[in-house]
Parts: sequence; structure tokens; C-alpha cells
Amino acid sequence: MRMPALAPIALLTGFVAVGLGADQPNIVFILADDVGDQAIGCYGGTSYSTPRVDALASEGMRFRHCYSMPVCHPTRLTLLTGQYPFRTAPAPWGTFPRNLETATVANQLRDLGYATAVAGKWQLTMLRDEPDHPRRLGFDRSSLFGWHEGPRYYRPMIYEDGKLRSDVNDRYGPDVYVELLVNFMKAHKDDPFFAFYSMALAHDVTDDIGTPPPLGPQGHYDSYRQMVENMDERVGRLVDAAEELGIRERTLFLFTADNGTPASYYYTAQGNDMMKQPIQFVWNGAATRGGKGELTDAGTRVPLIANWRGTLEPGLVVDDLVDFADWLPTFVELAGGKVPPGLDGISLADRLRGGEPSSRKWAFASRRGNRWVRTQRWKLYDDGRLFDLGEGRDEVAPVPISDASPEARRVRSDLESALRHLAGSD
Repeated sequence: MRMPALAPIALLTGFVAVGLGADQPNIVFILADDVGDQAIGCYGGTSYSTPRVDALASEGMRFRHCYSMPVCHPTRLTLLTGQYPFRTAPAPWGTFPRNLETATVANQLRDLGYATAVAGKWQLTMLRDEPDHPRRLGFDRSSLFGWHEGPRYYRPMIYEDGKLRSDVNDRYGPDVYVELLVNFMKAHKDDPFFAFYSMALAHDVTDDIGTPPPLGPQGHYDSYRQMVENMDERVGRLVDAAEELGIRERTLFLFTADNGTPASYYYTAQGNDMMKQPIQFVWNGAATRGGKGELTDAGTRVPLIANWRGTLEPGLVVDDLVDFADWLPTFVELAGGKVPPGLDGISLADRLRGGEPSSRKWAFASRRGNRWVRTQRWKLYDDGRLFDLGEGRDEVAPVPISDASPEARRVRSDLESALRHLAGSD
């Protein structure tokens, strides 16, 4: 797999539009927050009800090997730029590299004739300081909660198109975010559009805004179960809107998540004290826990469902490797543009049109200076540990170098080469 080094910014922003017009699909990209694949029914989760997401899978394509970063900010950097986070460093938590603002997936789609909108979680700046930031990064419309500025659910602090709303104190934040996206779809039902639903759900309430966020109407914060089921219901609203507008066959729905399920969750507050409880759920008949923040499968293996009625055959389950660098080249190619050089991503556009599998040979993730590369079965950390995950997801014991099988030795060599390539392109 070709993973070229970072290209000059002029190359990243210089692409050629080809075939613009009727063949451009609408793209609705739904990014759930803190929802690993084990929490979803069609992936074997039985603790939560997710009928609308499951229906997208049964009527479309379900991927078994999609990998994010272990936490949200680097996942979003990778999604928007098509590059792994170490390439865009320094980009401290809650920032975005200014030299890449014009090269984002939204700006490239807008240049290709797409209307663009984002709603939910931004996390790339303090909106009170840079209310125009979403527009600079390519979004015509936006409805975003003030990340680390105010609540996201009850009595939410929401900036719409750069202006703080004063009329949402009695609203549930996720309803406001979906409302903007539905109205956006209605306004552009005859145009190609990119709607990015960067969900608040199912992340718990924030804990760093001075005082605890408002409790829900039931007297405590929503449980993780409530969050996941609320997430599923809002996904259904977007699908229903496309149906009602008569644009279902022209609209590609993608559902994924920014990292794995957390291991604990805020459930209430007393005074200024916020209290957590553990999250445990059932997956494939066994009790398990989330691993948000870990480089394990529990922290990085996320759902990915593609639904494009009339284009994708229903009920497909595929083993293509996907990581979040793939989204920018995929969307540019689907929109009729030429993928810019210098990206880490591999386009999935042909697969999403019902064609050939992705050519990606290994996926990548990193966290606090630690890295891994992996195939569907084998996973190599940069400290030399190689795991065979062919029998499950638990990293019980690394494969010994001394008595490794010929296949393990071959795979180690291939993945070591991939890590050296990445180290050489820092």
C-alpha cells in the first residue's frame, strides 16, 4: 500500500474536478461519539436497542474492520485532513492546524459544488473565540455545542452559523442539531450536499465548565443506555427525512464512531460533585467493557455501515480494512474530484459504489506517542509486540519472536516495514 509522505500544502489544495453533476451523491456522514462496535445490535451487542442503525446495515453494507483513533480529537483531525495526527502536529487538544484549513474535506467538497453542513460536536476550537471556524473549515451551515464552554444536552449552549442561540434553554441539544441538518437537506434536496452529523450522543456530560451541567428532566443525567437509544432514534430521523424528500436513492448514508465505548459514565451530580458509574454490556453473549482511550480493539474498533439504496446490495458484510484517513479521499472521489497527493488515506469510493474492495493493506492508530499498524488478523505495536487476533480481540500474550510461525515472521516483517515508513515520514 502506498503511503506517501506529507505533500506541500499547495498540492493538498490543488485537485481537479472531473465529472461534476448528476452523478454526485449526497453524503450523510454520521459520527457517533463514544460508541464502539460492540454496543451495536448488528455487531452482536444485546444491551441496547439500535433498530434504525441495524436497519441501515441489513439494507446496506457492514464493515467488520474499521479503526479510529482511541479518542475523539485525533480522530476528527484525521477525518478532516486525510492525514494521521502525527503529520499535523503540533495540534493541541481542541485546535486545528491553520495551514490545513483550506485543505479540509468540507472545503474540497464545497469547491466541487457541494453544499456543506455540520451539527453536534466541533471540538476544534473554542467557538466563543472563533465563531467563524466551521465556515473557515468549509461548512456553509453549522449548529454546534460550545465544547468545554457549556452543556450539550439539557439547556445546551449552541452556536448556529457562528452566533450563540438564546432560544434553546427548553430544548434537548440533539434535537436542535438534527433539526438544522433536516432543514439543510430540505434546502438542498436538488443539489449535492455533504451533511456531517458529528453527534454529541453517546458521550456523557462534560465535567469542566465550572459547575455541573443541568440534570435531565428525570433528575439525573441520561444513562449510557438512554444515550445509545437516543442516538439510534436521531439517526432514524435523518433517514426518514431523506425518504420524505424523495432523495433516498441519491443519498449515501455512512454510520461510524470516533472511538470505542467508555468504561465509565457520569450519571448524576450533587452540588459540585459529579459521580460516575461503570459501563458493562453484553456482546456476543458475554459481559464486556469499553476501552475508550486504549489502543486495544475496545478503544479503536468502531462500527461502519454504508447504506446507498439502489447502489449497494443489501446485507453485505465485508472485511475491508478502513481507518479514518480514508474518508477525505473517498468523499473527494465520490464527488467527482481527483484525490490530492500526499494523503495517508485510501479511497473507498469504488467499494461504496458496489465495486472492488479497498486496497488498504494495513490500518494505523496512535495515542500519546504509541502506535500500531495492523491487518485484519495481526497487530504490531511500535514496541515490537505482535498479537494474533484471529481467535478474538483480547491481547492476551504477544507472539514470541523465537518460535513464531513462518506466517507470523512474514507478517511481522511486513508490518515493521510499514512502521519504518511512517517513522521515516514524520
